[in-house]
Amino acid sequence: MITKGIKELCAEAEQEIETMTVEEVLAARDDPNVQLVDIRDIRELWRDGTIPGASHAPRGMLEFWVDPQSPYHRDEFASGKKFIFYCAGGMRSALAAQSVHRMGLAPVAHMRGGYGAWVKAGYPTEAKEAKLPKPKE
Repeated sequence: MITKGIKELCAEAEQEIETMTVEEVLAARDDPNVQLVDIRDIRELWRDGTIPGASHAPRGMLEFWVDPQSPYHRDEFASGKKFIFYCAGGMRSALAAQSVHRMGLAPVAHMRGGYGAWVKAGYPTEAKEAKLPKPKE
């Protein structure tokens, strides 16, 4: 039996990291020193779209992409920018931001309410085209 549920884990994460509203993220997203990071599964992006200018780092690979010692490291995470993570509803991104914060990535934040709150507010979105492998001839 578990002793702590996801709501408690997310509440603890939000005590440790910066939580931004969709309005704050909208105001910050054009800052060249800020990078929005969509951590949803690629199928969610294909189905629902994404925030223009956001990079994609699937939750399952995030720590590997952040760690400069990992063979999967992505240079964008060594840029010194502020990273604002978001998911569909704001729970995965709270845990993701806490995890990379504990790794030493800074500054980081997450967007309360996630992409769902962004869409509900009527803020800009864009389609994410599926890149399927080319068939062999």
